[in-house]
Amino acid sequence: MIDIFDLEDKHIVVTGASSGIGRETSIRLSKLGAKVSLIARREEELKETLSVMEGEGHKYFLCDLSDTESINNLVSDIVSASGPVDGLVHCAGIGVNIPVSLTKADTLDSVMKTNFYSFAELIRLLSKKKNCNSGASFVGVSSVASIKGDKSQGAYAASKAAMNAYIHPAAKELAPKGIRVNTVAFGVIKTEAYKKFLEAGGQDNALENQYLGYGEPEDAANLLVFMVSNASRLITGTTVICDGGYVS
Repeated sequence: MIDIFDLEDKHIVVTGASSGIGRETSIRLSKLGAKVSLIARREEELKETLSVMEGEGHKYFLCDLSDTESINNLVSDIVSASGPVDGLVHCAGIGVNIPVSLTKADTLDSVMKTNFYSFAELIRLLSKKKNCNSGASFVGVSSVASIKGDKSQGAYAASKAAMNAYIHPAAKELAPKGIRVNTVAFGVIKTEAYKKFLEAGGQDNALENQYLGYGEPEDAANLLVFMVSNASRLITGTTVICDGGYVS
């Protein structure tokens, strides 16, 4: 009997792999036998992630994904180094809290470039026949802010909502190639970014609604690994909500 969670020799790309959900997902994937291509801007942190991964064949690539024009060369380098991909986990993103009165067009554009445009560009390029194996699964990390945004989350919420909307037509178009496309909308996950938010004076009232408690990076990684495995082979064009009850 085939283990549907077995990712032996599968090539998975993980963005934002230098910390938080991206790092934990990379580690989990390596433990299940996957070959992981890690992407982030910070080399030392990527090396730290690589140092705690299991198995062989993992490689890291430095890239600022807000520069969408650089993604074409990035994908070419990844495929040349490790072969066509079997999955993408897009964890890279920026969280900003800016009130409506200060949210100008250039602010929106900056957030969209990292959170949404890069996701769409990676899907476009990785889904090309030479870059991707049949049965691949592309997953983007979204947020419950896309459904129930709080004050000052306009730009962030809009970028995540764009990801959620994009996967519906993308899933339909890529299904003939055997490619699935989904997002996962997380509630509060206790990553380094969350800790920095609190240290900067951010107000934390999410537990009023997230009644199952806050998630750990391991919780997020478990779901993301499921989404790129054959265990989720019938799931596509869907935003899976993992929020401790926040939007219920």
